[in-house]
Amino acid sequence: MKNMIALLATVISTSLAVTSVLCAQEGEPDFSPKPDEQQLPDAMHSTMDELPRLAVGKKDADMVGVDNRVLQAAVDYVAALGGGTVEIGEGEFVMRDSLHLRSNVTVRGQRGKTVLRKAASVTSPMVLDGDFGEQQISVTDPTGFEVGYGVAIRDDRAGGFHTTVARITGRRGNTFSIDKPLMSDCMVGNNARAATVFPVVSGYNLRSARIENLVIDGNKESNIHLNGCRGAGIFLYRAFGTVIEGCVVRDYNGDGISFQQSNDATVIDCTSEDNASLGLHPGSGSQRPTVRKCVSRRNGTDGLFLCWRVRHGLFEENVLAENGRFGISIGHKDSDNLLRSNIVRLNASNGVFFRNESLGMAAHRNRLEENVIENNGSEDQAAGIRIRGETNDLVFRNNTIRDTRDDGTKTQTVGILIEDTVGNVTLEGNTIEAKTAIDDRRN
Repeated sequence: MKNMIALLATVISTSLAVTSVLCAQEGEPDFSPKPDEQQLPDAMHSTMDELPRLAVGKKDADMVGVDNRVLQAAVDYVAALGGGTVEIGEGEFVMRDSLHLRSNVTVRGQRGKTVLRKAASVTSPMVLDGDFGEQQISVTDPTGFEVGYGVAIRDDRAGGFHTTVARITGRRGNTFSIDKPLMSDCMVGNNARAATVFPVVSGYNLRSARIENLVIDGNKESNIHLNGCRGAGIFLYRAFGTVIEGCVVRDYNGDGISFQQSNDATVIDCTSEDNASLGLHPGSGSQRPTVRKCVSRRNGTDGLFLCWRVRHGLFEENVLAENGRFGISIGHKDSDNLLRSNIVRLNASNGVFFRNESLGMAAHRNRLEENVIENNGSEDQAAGIRIRGETNDLVFRNNTIRDTRDDGTKTQTVGILIEDTVGNVTLEGNTIEAKTAIDDRRN
């Protein structure tokens, strides 16, 4: 009997061992962390395969609506979950305030079919001075000013960054509270006024947002002008690492796309057309921008305007055409940029213009390579490239500079104009066809 019990125990033990080995061989799930799994830099978890995704539209969507409120609700919901994607369906959405971007949120439309259209603006003089830091305004006529609307406040001395763009948060009669303090004194004696104008899409103080496949309709004829330091069809301020891809910005009473103090911004495969001011406006210390495969045409002033302290940027394979002033303008501390394989044509003045800056503030060490600069000066005689100021160490390599029109209509009469205060310029392998190939005025 004892022998039988011992034999039975041995059989059971062996069976359990065999079963264990078979289970292991059949792939028992192993949920232990893999060698390459690490927590994110700013969160106590690793990268996830699935993130929040929300559909918003005029019908048949997770969230349904027809204006900026439903778009903003969707973006804020996804942002509260740490980031993800908001997909906007086709159709036209009326914008009475910006769509405010959030960190780590992608806003994606249906290319050519998702239209964000700026509502018509109203304007009123202010009845009381708006003091610096104050968060309310009092207007003569409150008609058309509503809680939740975007608003810009300024006077004749408060332009540029001193213009305040905010949201109306409350009302008492002719007085409205706003969500930001006034950036400057706006005095009744200096024509202080408020208007319901704002960027159609904007991003402030954020990281790693994305905008894809949106059409921005600025409704220019029904809106007053807003300057590019505080507004544009798409406007970024301290929006680090933001990507704008596959978007069209048209007919905005101001700039098309403007990003200020926004390092590592990328604009790719976008069109900025028929806007009142600048087409593409990187500026105010935006370092390492990338602008690639974009079209900037028929804008009121420059196709591409490098504002102040734009450095180490790449501007490649863009078309800058038929703009109201320069194709490309470079100036204040805009150094160490590469402009390559762009087409600059049919702009009203010079194709490429280096602004008149002193030695410490000039646009040094920029490189222009393999660009086509042609048929510029549509309103008067101009140069393909004009260099002003105490600008040093520019390199122009393998560019084609020409006017292909009939002799009687040629207005790009100078290939490269170098003014008398300019420093070292390197010219290599350029093909220049002009009445005057190089007009070098240095001693």
